[in-house]
Amino acid sequence: MWFARKEGVVRRLVRDAGHLIRPALVLLAGVAVFLVVRSAIVPKAFGQYGHYRPGALALVRQRPIAYAGQDTCVVCHDDEATARAAGKHAHVACEACHGALAQHADDPAAHVPQLPDVANLCRRCHEKDAAKPPTFPQVVTAEHSGGMACNQCHQPHNPHL
Repeated sequence: MWFARKEGVVRRLVRDAGHLIRPALVLLAGVAVFLVVRSAIVPKAFGQYGHYRPGALALVRQRPIAYAGQDTCVVCHDDEATARAAGKHAHVACEACHGALAQHADDPAAHVPQLPDVANLCRRCHEKDAAKPPTFPQVVTAEHSGGMACNQCHQPHNPHL
């Protein structure tokens, strides 16, 4: 009798569990589809370097070098480097203002860099902005210069001269 009662309970559970089995099968099918799609889309080496795609390194290596670096500039432009080292721009890299100069470093005569548009260049860093620290030199360029270029009063490599 006890066995018959238990068997009836099991039959009822199997018969009435269809509403639970169908969503579980749909969920399992969804997980399976997700895993198949993920394996087709995500590169095999993903995660090797964190969230970086390992193939990106090969693409970056194929591109020509654009920046020469601070030490390369100083070799030929020692006077400017000395003036800059003595001023507030001592930690600003040359190419931050003058742009990428690897071609100029490779062949100075063939690739003469253009002087930067000083009014716009200085404004990028020194225009008054509440988000900047109060100790950072800031000006409202329209009021400060009266329309003159910054280098008419300031030396760009050492602005306080």
